[in-house]
Amino acid sequence: MELNEIIAQRKAKFEHLSAKGVNLYYNQPFTSRISIGEALEKFQEGKKISIAGRIIAKRSHGKVVFLDLRDSTGKIQLYLKLDFVGEEKFDSLEDIDIADILSVKGELFKTQAGELTVKVEDFVVLAKALRPLPEKWHGLKDVELRYRQRYLDLIANEEVKKVFFMRAQIIKAVRNFLDAKGFLEVETPMMHPIAGGAAGRPFKTHHNEYDSDLYLRIAPELYLKQLLVGGLDKVYEINRSFRNEGVSTRHNPEFTMLEVYAAFANYEDMMQLAEELIISLAKEVLGKMSFLYQGKSIDLKSPWQRRSFAQLVKEKFAIEPDDAAPVMLKKLQAKGFAQGASALTRSQVARIIEDILGQEMHANPTFVTDYFTNLCPLAKTQKDNPLISERFELYVGGLEIGNAYSELNDPIEQKRRFQDEIKEMGEDEKKAIDQDFILALEHGMPPAGGLGIGIDRLAMLFTGQPSIRDVILFPLLRPEK
Repeated sequence: MELNEIIAQRKAKFEHLSAKGVNLYYNQPFTSRISIGEALEKFQEGKKISIAGRIIAKRSHGKVVFLDLRDSTGKIQLYLKLDFVGEEKFDSLEDIDIADILSVKGELFKTQAGELTVKVEDFVVLAKALRPLPEKWHGLKDVELRYRQRYLDLIANEEVKKVFFMRAQIIKAVRNFLDAKGFLEVETPMMHPIAGGAAGRPFKTHHNEYDSDLYLRIAPELYLKQLLVGGLDKVYEINRSFRNEGVSTRHNPEFTMLEVYAAFANYEDMMQLAEELIISLAKEVLGKMSFLYQGKSIDLKSPWQRRSFAQLVKEKFAIEPDDAAPVMLKKLQAKGFAQGASALTRSQVARIIEDILGQEMHANPTFVTDYFTNLCPLAKTQKDNPLISERFELYVGGLEIGNAYSELNDPIEQKRRFQDEIKEMGEDEKKAIDQDFILALEHGMPPAGGLGIGIDRLAMLFTGQPSIRDVILFPLLRPEK
């Protein structure tokens, strides 16, 4: 049967029920409702319960109808008999379809086959579904449709629902871990007068009342460090950030980051914090420290490996810390990468290098240290080598999971670095120096360590998903034609 015919049929059933006085969409569930999961977990023969959920299967046998009802916690069978619900209610089952939402009152019992079931005494239609479930409940296979109509994906694919439950567990566990260590959760602006705190092309908007252009934040870093100036020594934010750049299996224009800052700390302290945090999350969320990610065996056992970025790029591309961007690009192209590019900034070259290294990185956690200072405008340099910064990136399973610095707190040096960064930008990327941040540094910011961890990529890792779109409920998609 064609979809239009099914919809027309369901609309006719809706009209039929409405004509009988059934007040669809407005009826309330029975009082003292419990979840289906609770009904199953605390099953007691003969116990009276009230539950609600979506019909996912229907089987008619004359004067008896079996329905499968599901909510977010589980599935249970319903047993409806003419003698129990009355003729009027039983007849209305003809107009009830798979995907309709019911509230049910009845008694728990176990069938001869041992299936936990509700002997229904009364039911109420809470919502009539005018469209059928996808592919008769065999699972939604169309990837584009899964992302565009995520609600269907959640209904049809139970494994997808588990992914997002686990994502929520990860975020909750992050909060618990940091709260227990004395960090304060804060909120900083999502609209910035100047796009700063990271390298990235921003989304632009306009505030009518002040007649001023604003940017959706590419990172919360500069605001969080102002809180360190203000005496909040240990802060974190689980933030939404936005970058007007490409879309891939690892990048979505809107993403979730954890940023953590601790006064009187450095990047070595952030290494320890990152290691403790991720091990703690694995134990709490997965219940183990070893697991597979996309066929790669990962063991989080401490201590984690370290590798030098400066050494890796010298060995692979002959790139040196003081190379200018055109020289870096030329050396990359000599090795067969970035072909066709005529001019790139150092940040763009660095992204290309990091993507290449990420593909070759060991599956087990690896801290990549010794980044070039000219790629790290917000990080302190190493005491014995001003060309190398106190920074690391953390890779697990080939994914770049985290990034951390010993934070630069010298206002004069910070302003000079911002000026150098602006000189290198293309005309469409030019931005002003964030004078508010420089002003804050001039009041004295304590030495500090800062750590950023991608929540989406962490969710990919722990749920085994190959694409960032699989761990974001509503990823950005190309508009439908």
